[in-house]
Amino acid sequence: MTQPPERKLLTPEEYRAAQDSPEFAELRRRFRRFAVPMTVAFLAWYLLYVLLSTYATDFMSTRVVGNVTLGLVLGLGQFVTTFLITQLYVRHAGRSTDPIADEMRERLEAHQFASPAGKESPRG
Repeated sequence: MTQPPERKLLTPEEYRAAQDSPEFAELRRRFRRFAVPMTVAFLAWYLLYVLLSTYATDFMSTRVVGNVTLGLVLGLGQFVTTFLITQLYVRHAGRSTDPIADEMRERLEAHQFASPAGKESPRG
């Protein structure tokens, strides 16, 4: 069995240089542009469901088909929404954030984020 090649550990300066890079800023921006609106939308949808369940019991007990009520349908909709957001995120990450993250990881592993000798990062 062959041993994996030795890997040199990264220095804190290399991590800081990667964190301070424009690529990392773009990665964070792309992630936040997806995650923040989806999180707000899902929490609003969940809060609406909880409020309807608590204060609109007659509305939530409205029968849709047979013994299936609107509350049950909306409750199951919470699960559907969770899976839908997960699928949207996987697609978004594959197209938008993973390529940048992969490129940054390759550069880190090749030690290409090292600051020039004697120059400290702005985070000091």
